[in-house]
Amino acid sequence: MSFSEPGRDDGNLPPVNIVIPDDARELDRDVLAYRRELRSQRRRQRLLRVLRPFRLREFGGQAAIIPLIAACLAISLVGGALLSVATMSPASAPTLSSPQASPLASPQPAISPKDLGPLPTGTVQLNGSPVALQSLVSAAIAIVPANCDCGTALDRLASQAIATDANLYFAADGAEISQLPALISRYGRGTAIAVADNNGVLSRKYHPAGLTVLLVFRDATAAPFKNLSGSFNLTRVLGELQLASTSLGKA
Repeated sequence: MSFSEPGRDDGNLPPVNIVIPDDARELDRDVLAYRRELRSQRRRQRLLRVLRPFRLREFGGQAAIIPLIAACLAISLVGGALLSVATMSPASAPTLSSPQASPLASPQPAISPKDLGPLPTGTVQLNGSPVALQSLVSAAIAIVPANCDCGTALDRLASQAIATDANLYFAADGAEISQLPALISRYGRGTAIAVADNNGVLSRKYHPAGLTVLLVFRDATAAPFKNLSGSFNLTRVLGELQLASTSLGKA
């Protein structure tokens, strides 16, 4: 029996340096590297399968990728537009805070000379005592109509009168006089005074429609505002009632 030479096998192959570790755990690093290489090969194979239609001439070749790019671009644009709408902050949205920008806001009225006229002569009852109507100056006089459903408007008027230091009266005639104490208690905000127009002086002069408010200047000249809406704003004119009507537009 013959034996091969040291360092060579029986097939005369070149010598191979094989090292067998004493502990199998020393092979973990090689096993991990081998598995990484297998995963990398599988990823390349999957990518090649996905791109295969774009590599074959019967599927359009490289030109077939152009519709795919266009579709991705369109989806991106649509998604960006939807995202910008969804994330719009309230501060960047249009608001209706100013009268100029809002059709719902009620602009403050201006008084022209044709709106003005002297208060009629006559007397009314003020806290049970007769007084001349023309003595109720620098004031807002709310003529309360029959079957008044105007509590909110009276409260709004009282708030604006307080803000401008204007005198405020709730006036009525006929059966409505008995309703004045309750209206003043509920909507007068502690500043309104009841005026009993027993002789109907105000009604004959101004023919009130709905809630009518007389804005009376210092010189006993008044401008009537009829059928006031729920969002009326008389603040600017109320602030001018301490002046004579001839001073309008000069202050």
